[in-house]
Amino acid sequence: MKHTIGLLGLLLAFASPVWAADKLVGADNPHYQYTGRVDFADPAAPVISWPGTSVSTVFTGTEVSVVLDDQLGKNFFNVFINEDWKNPVVIKAKAGEHTYPVVSGLPAGSHKLTLFKRTEGEEGSTVFKGLLLAEDQQLEAPDRPLVRKIEFFGDSITSGMGNEAPLEGKDDDLADKNHFLSYAAITARALSAEHHAISQSGIGIMVSWFDFTMPDFYDQLNAVGNNDSTWDFSQWTPDVVVINLFQNDSWLVEKRLTPVPDTEARIQAYVDFVSRIRTLYPEATLICALGSMDATADGSPWPGYIEEAVARLKKSSNDQQIYTFFFPFTGYGKHPRVIHHEENARALTDFIRTTMQW
Repeated sequence: MKHTIGLLGLLLAFASPVWAADKLVGADNPHYQYTGRVDFADPAAPVISWPGTSVSTVFTGTEVSVVLDDQLGKNFFNVFINEDWKNPVVIKAKAGEHTYPVVSGLPAGSHKLTLFKRTEGEEGSTVFKGLLLAEDQQLEAPDRPLVRKIEFFGDSITSGMGNEAPLEGKDDDLADKNHFLSYAAITARALSAEHHAISQSGIGIMVSWFDFTMPDFYDQLNAVGNNDSTWDFSQWTPDVVVINLFQNDSWLVEKRLTPVPDTEARIQAYVDFVSRIRTLYPEATLICALGSMDATADGSPWPGYIEEAVARLKKSSNDQQIYTFFFPFTGYGKHPRVIHHEENARALTDFIRTTMQW
């Protein structure tokens, strides 16, 4: 079940006497725990842009509101209270700075809050301004960060495009994009791992539905389009990296590139990108994945390109910590729905658990 907060919810909250919250605990409070690539150029106004970026804390009291300043008014966020993962309050952000009541009437005491970005960079960025609490409430330190770390580089499949839509519904309703229920986020939770999702719907390694590719995008601090921001890779080092790319290339490479890249060029493009990731993370386990859309259909050459690329990387550098993993295409012609993400997450979780002995 999900509960959505929009403008109506906001107006009703402010009209109701049960909301006594009147103290802003700013985003630079040390009891906030951030995950993901967050821009802290202004510590009091951190910028959230990547799918799956989260803010967690513990607050005392019975009610809480979230204050966000959203760029475009297209983003959606999950808010979880006390890790009730099946029952998020969903915030449909409005452009500009607004206060979103989340919950009231909680039992007195300490409660954990997790704010999680459902959508991705193409919906714009959001400044987290803090939480609005009653005057006698305060924040407490949350649990320590998770030790295990997984990073995902991917496209719309990894972002979770359309995953909450009906099986026969359309893919592009922003309310149905929920990275929390993507295979990436589900896998991370199953393995008690913190995860970063460096994903963008429509992106490829050689060609995308727009004018930049993952080799242009992977090192950005901000996920909103192709920009000059730079992520400091020394801030966060994953144990496992999952690369799930080439789906968009499979659709576009023969339509948008001239001359059309031959087999060798396709393999080499993959080798080049994975080599960049290996340089950044020399100790990480790399999983070169693909699926579960039609790039892994029977007869598709794209899994073979990845297998050959990985074989070359193993041979050229004696890299024994790199693997392939393919999600099978089931024949479903739209973006994977939650049921497919859950199936894919189970398979990937088992593979990582066995490989890493987790």
